[in-house]
Amino acid sequence: MAGTKKIKTALISVFHKDGLDELLKKLNEEGVKFLSTGGTQAFIESLGYECQAVESVTSYPSILGGRVKTLHPRIFGGILARRDNEGDRQQMAEYAIPEIDLVIVDLYPFEQTVASGASEADIIEKIDIGGISLIRAGAKNFNDVVIVPSKAEYGMLLDIVNKKGAETDLAERKVFAEHAFGVSSHYDTAIHEWFAKYILNFEF
Repeated sequence: MAGTKKIKTALISVFHKDGLDELLKKLNEEGVKFLSTGGTQAFIESLGYECQAVESVTSYPSILGGRVKTLHPRIFGGILARRDNEGDRQQMAEYAIPEIDLVIVDLYPFEQTVASGASEADIIEKIDIGGISLIRAGAKNFNDVVIVPSKAEYGMLLDIVNKKGAETDLAERKVFAEHAFGVSSHYDTAIHEWFAKYILNFEF
């Protein structure tokens, strides 16, 4: 198939872990290495799989109350680097940037938090920054990377891996990218609508 790429390393950072275990089992059987942080790393390790901490790649811990975890050039460089670009490859070697072939991420439940009647402070903390950035980065580099932007796509990837192992073709990665930008668009629209209703009567 055109543009076939093998998944060797997966970055996994999710809020919703239900349904993830079956996908992890299959990826582990295919020899995929896991990279994660915080609760997701603990979940992966609880299933008996080895998982490298993001902090060991970035040399930074999760900081600012968890607001900054994956936002680092070694993570985003590993996702955005063009594998067929010699300049990108040289910089990856120079700055010890690992290739990341699969990103599995979902977003903080902003809409559910708003619907629950939570305080403004709690709602603000559910505006995802790292997750939405990972989604956009993975989707932008669909030529080399598979992006799984929500738990709704766990089954899509599992079907592919069950059928042909840890490989995807370009057409499949484009489908995941389309889903990713749909997730991103919906999420940002929800945040905008929440802010907009509070400024309806505001005048400069």
